[in-house]
Amino acid sequence: MSKKIPLSEPNFLGNEKKYLNDCIDSGWVSSAGSYVDKFEESIARYTGAKNAISIVNGTSAIQLALKVAGVRQGHEVIAPTLTFIAPINAISYLGAKPVFIDSDPCFNLDIEKTIDFLKTKVQYKNGQNINKDTGKIVKAILPVHIFGTPIDLTQLVQICSERNIKVVEDASESLGSFVGSKKIHSGTMGEMGCISFNGNKILTCGGGGMILTNSDEYSRQAKYLSTQAKDDPFNFLHHEIGFNFRLTNIQAAIGLAQLERIEEIKRKKDKIHKFYQELFSNKKDIDLISPYQNTESNYWLNIIKFPNQELQKVAIKKFISEEIEVRPIWHLNHLQMPYRDSYTYKIENAPVQVATSLCLPSSSGLTDEQLFRVEKVITAL
Repeated sequence: MSKKIPLSEPNFLGNEKKYLNDCIDSGWVSSAGSYVDKFEESIARYTGAKNAISIVNGTSAIQLALKVAGVRQGHEVIAPTLTFIAPINAISYLGAKPVFIDSDPCFNLDIEKTIDFLKTKVQYKNGQNINKDTGKIVKAILPVHIFGTPIDLTQLVQICSERNIKVVEDASESLGSFVGSKKIHSGTMGEMGCISFNGNKILTCGGGGMILTNSDEYSRQAKYLSTQAKDDPFNFLHHEIGFNFRLTNIQAAIGLAQLERIEEIKRKKDKIHKFYQELFSNKKDIDLISPYQNTESNYWLNIIKFPNQELQKVAIKKFISEEIEVRPIWHLNHLQMPYRDSYTYKIENAPVQVATSLCLPSSSGLTDEQLFRVEKVITAL
């Protein structure tokens, strides 16, 4: 039997082993060391962010960024229902509540509906934004650049700036994705953005995350809180409750080696997307989800949308029988058990998208033989 084709697996063909050995030889393997500094500096330079703060994982990065942005117990945070549950849990860790909004045709947060919610359901009074239906303060918005597809947040950021609502971007899946002719990196349009380096992402440290920000004050707070809020490290004095959220030197070493090859990896991802584009141009009943105009996606995962759920289920069975890993989209968060009582607003597109869509193999290391096996299944549908 042919080897199973993975959905999205890491690619280690650079200096990973060399840098790891250097870490071990130096004795600096924990959350201090030269590779942590080098990795942060390199990510900041690549994304154009003024500051990059390494964090233990993407979820913790979101939790910490929201806390630094002022989200507290009882606040509300606007978020898409169509996303992985991790960013929604990060809201809950702070005692805040999610407000779920629908998704647009590219599966990202629907900006028009979000603005409509702010204009019709939120009253701006005495510097605070009050949800008219719940009476709670709307403190932040957490847009997600889903599957690596970057969304232009210019209009939303402008409105939020006028109303003192903080924008924290979940760019977990979108390292290497840019918006506009000026190539603004995802995660750098709002107050802060968060990247994940989980094992299936375009760049991985095995785990890990990063907070991006152009604010020196947000950067200072994030670093301070992520290292147990040390006010006097020598005498172990702490004036606040901090977190053990820092990335290790070993993880940073792997990340740095991966980042050195990101343009090569992106070229391979782009080639795979173009392969799918050509393939689905002949399948009029199945749509390949493509990014918005005037954006540059890293094509982390390629998504197809069927005309109905029955065909989606047939496709899943066929792919599995051929040892090809595919994945449906996440169960909608407002329907997840912990969040069934959450506030929702005009959720119409997301249920259809979840019921009729599928994630295809998108690893940068996919071979021509593997792509041919995928093509055979799709052609037979």
